[in-house]
Amino acid sequence: MRCLGVTTAAVLVALALSGNALASQLVDRNATGVKLEANTNGKALLVYHAHGASRHVLVWGAMNALFPSTSEPQVKFKLDYSGGPNWQGFTNMCRPYDGPALPDVVAACKLPDGSYWAAQQWAQPLPDLGFVPWNATLSAKWLEISHWQGPIPTLSAYTDWVWSGRFQEAFGVYTYAGKPVHGFGTSRYGVPTDGYGRLIFLDTFDSPYGSGWRRENSFVPHNPTGAFCYGFYKFDPTKGGYRHPAGETAARGPGLGTRYRLIAVGPGVEPNVATEIGGLHPYDPSNPADVTYEQQQVSILKTIGDKSCVAGH
Repeated sequence: MRCLGVTTAAVLVALALSGNALASQLVDRNATGVKLEANTNGKALLVYHAHGASRHVLVWGAMNALFPSTSEPQVKFKLDYSGGPNWQGFTNMCRPYDGPALPDVVAACKLPDGSYWAAQQWAQPLPDLGFVPWNATLSAKWLEISHWQGPIPTLSAYTDWVWSGRFQEAFGVYTYAGKPVHGFGTSRYGVPTDGYGRLIFLDTFDSPYGSGWRRENSFVPHNPTGAFCYGFYKFDPTKGGYRHPAGETAARGPGLGTRYRLIAVGPGVEPNVATEIGGLHPYDPSNPADVTYEQQQVSILKTIGDKSCVAGH
């Protein structure tokens, strides 16, 4: 499908019921005063305040990510919310972070062995279709942690027009160490059903939904290419599992903005990555610049090699 929307409600249900790897990096929600310590034995200690109390969480057991496999489970952290028996004597070997730029970082460090740890906190459960959060669950910020050495995932994104210029889309590819990031199945609402599936969240800026950033939708990169192609169309919030405020039943969108922000959940225990791209104006077939731009973007899309994304051009 060219457009596979995933509702926040569906994602939350999946995480709560399945322990899906989408939550492998999830530590807590709405943390403040986050501090990160780590040692050379592959362990990290997160210290923060949440839910009216101080927290000490020991994290260990994973680094980097595996490439998609149907025979081997994806790597996943172990978490001890007691902090472990000796958390007060934890040996911190963190050095200042000098790694790649990451979104939503609240704490990060580098170890003498060249590996990195990072804690990222972001508004993962925002409602889709530009709705403003109407309860605490939807406005929560998720605290996630990652551990890696070497390359981090790469999220490439572009815009173009589809269906003879009547609609706009965002497309691109999600890779890790040069190989596609993808899972092997989703629910009927597009929620990954295995440990390799990852969601890409699309936010739109200064759109018909209102000023500032609003969550447009989320989707999975395709198997086996890691490609995605999201069309900006009208959506019925009462269909497809979308969570919406009571009484808000009118069609939403298209959520065309002046800019778009894409945030991809890291594979394995790799960090989340993000990119921003500019929006488009309505297509004008009599404008040589528009024609040239569209030809250029279609060429990029064909290079990615995902047949399902080429439809409509």
